[in-house]
Amino acid sequence: MDYLLKPIEKVRAEKAINKAITYKKLLTDQAQTNTIESNAEDHLFIKADRKYYKVYFRDIRFIEGLKDYVVIHTQNQKLFTAMNLKTIHQKIPSLLFMRVSKSYLVNRNYIESFDNHTIYVGAVEIPLGETYRKDFFSSYMGSTASTDE
Repeated sequence: MDYLLKPIEKVRAEKAINKAITYKKLLTDQAQTNTIESNAEDHLFIKADRKYYKVYFRDIRFIEGLKDYVVIHTQNQKLFTAMNLKTIHQKIPSLLFMRVSKSYLVNRNYIESFDNHTIYVGAVEIPLGETYRKDFFSSYMGSTASTDE
């Protein structure tokens, strides 16, 4: 569900532990029956906590995959949905959202900066996966991008 690179930094280890705690909470919460109910050209409806939330694609900063769940991060909230990242990726506009790692989809409009290993969306650091790096650079920056260290 996460990985750490040596040398392990305390802040990064705490982030990985918090991610594991969040995932465990999702699995033990038996009332969690969230799903994507429908989607339209500019939004989708998420069923969460016995309510339907209208979520505009433009408001989604990034989507985090946690095994059989995804966490949709917007400016104001986090919505937990019982589905995998591949399924939600098929339901959202591919021109707006990029797959950047095994566990993340990012809204292009919220990318503030990046390097060869990390994408920064506000204060959040999103790992750029090796498999997705070349496509990210060519898609986001065009043919002038270089992925050399």
